[in-house]
Amino acid sequence: MTPEIDGVRLLRRLTTLGQIGAFEGGGVCRLALTDADKAGRDWLVAEMERLGMAVHIDAIGNIWGIRAGQGAGAPVMVGSHIDSVATGGLYDGALGVLAGLEMVETLNDRGTATEAPIAVAAFTNEEGARFAPDMMGSGVYCGALDQGEMLAVTATDGMGVVGEELDRIGYRGSDAPVIPAAYLELHIEQGPVLEQEGVRIGAVTGVQGIHWTEFTVTGQTNHAGTTPMALRRDAGQVAMRIAREADAIAAGNGPPQVATVGVFELSPGLVNVVPETARLTVDLRNTDGAVLEAATARLTAFAQAVAAEAGCAVSIREMARFAPVVFDGGLVDKVEAAAQARQMSVKRMPSGAGHDAQMFAALCPTAMIFVPSENGLSHNIKEHSDPDDLAAGAQLLLDLVCTLAGARA
Repeated sequence: MTPEIDGVRLLRRLTTLGQIGAFEGGGVCRLALTDADKAGRDWLVAEMERLGMAVHIDAIGNIWGIRAGQGAGAPVMVGSHIDSVATGGLYDGALGVLAGLEMVETLNDRGTATEAPIAVAAFTNEEGARFAPDMMGSGVYCGALDQGEMLAVTATDGMGVVGEELDRIGYRGSDAPVIPAAYLELHIEQGPVLEQEGVRIGAVTGVQGIHWTEFTVTGQTNHAGTTPMALRRDAGQVAMRIAREADAIAAGNGPPQVATVGVFELSPGLVNVVPETARLTVDLRNTDGAVLEAATARLTAFAQAVAAEAGCAVSIREMARFAPVVFDGGLVDKVEAAAQARQMSVKRMPSGAGHDAQMFAALCPTAMIFVPSENGLSHNIKEHSDPDDLAAGAQLLLDLVCTLAGARA
């Protein structure tokens, strides 16, 4: 019989980590490789060491702790991330890491050994909020992103370079990544589906593709009152047309296509001056890779055409390109069966958000477990999930790891 996790202890850990980088009144800001991220990492490493885990750190700053098994095989790995967006909540990413710690502590308390080792990982810069692309640490870990290129990435605000910031906070390690026998990630859904349908567990079948693109339009500054509309080279108007086209693409393709303009900046940013430059980012996502490629091609062609029509120039930068990912069918089946064995309602579903798990899908059998998000909120200081749902997800994670790692009472 699988040991029972301590939901109160899990919630206490989430609350403790949530105090690092906390906003007054709720929420957190632990952008990757900031001082707050360092403090969170220091706390996590101390927790791993307290639980008797061997701690490892690689060159991109990924952290993983290993609980030894009775055999010498590859570990069963669970994990996620502890960095946040600028207005984050307590559970995004942190749940997957801290549920791993709770799992290890439960096994320790019960004296339960496993044949295979168990690894708990926290990956660098999953959010991509300070450094693009997102899923950076897991991408390097799994060989999908070039380590040297990622170490040279400059922050989106121009303040800091990945490698230099890792050195500054003391988390550029040298340990070689281990290839796990399987990878499982527990995460809040970050959407409304489970809550609306009254389902406790999501058995995640895969992750939709993600294309991030930055458009920088260059026109000409001029007087807002004396320059006729037909004679303007207005970078702002071009940028707005690109933004509207992204929305039109999403509407035309229909679900599951989504489009988001996350950054929109004008310069010189004066009320009576025609903008000379405009910068915007567009996030396109779809579960169908061919449809996503076509959507991106349509948007970039449109941007080039409207810029030329307005007498402006446009530079286009690919910030991230992640193809849709399908998780291991056998492992997804195990998630579903484990939930049913606990009499937990379960729904097979894709993930609309990107996760570290998508990087592992090409490396080893991979799956994810979702628990409901209240009102579907995430990347929001009001992000919340019911403690009973958090505990249910952690219990399911432990059940699956005990099976995969060969638990012995």
